[in-house]
Amino acid sequence: MISLSKEEFEQLVEQALLQLPEQFREKIAQENIVVLIEEYPDKRMRASIGHGDILGVFHGVARTEKSIDGFYYPDRIILYQKNIERICSTRKELEQQIIATVKHEVGHYFGLDEDELSDV
Repeated sequence: MISLSKEEFEQLVEQALLQLPEQFREKIAQENIVVLIEEYPDKRMRASIGHGDILGVFHGVARTEKSIDGFYYPDRIILYQKNIERICSTRKELEQQIIATVKHEVGHYFGLDEDELSDV
């Protein structure tokens, strides 16, 4: 297990966002989406998935399901720092896991299914 300060972890998340393909980065910058970091999922999230091992989650409406005249709350991607750190042994492994988790959740925002996520 590796442990970073919240600031160090945030920097790695920012770097991961910068590594996304340009078309994704541009749309994220223009649209109503925020990326948050929490230590662990809350009780409600743990109960809804049946365990607390989740690394990240997308809360919102996928772009492919939005209408132009609808009102939507800001979409959120939440990364769970302590869960990600717990499964990593080295900083390099942690960096790779953050990139993978960011890509996975951004893929959900863009309406990609599990099979399509590897293309992000």
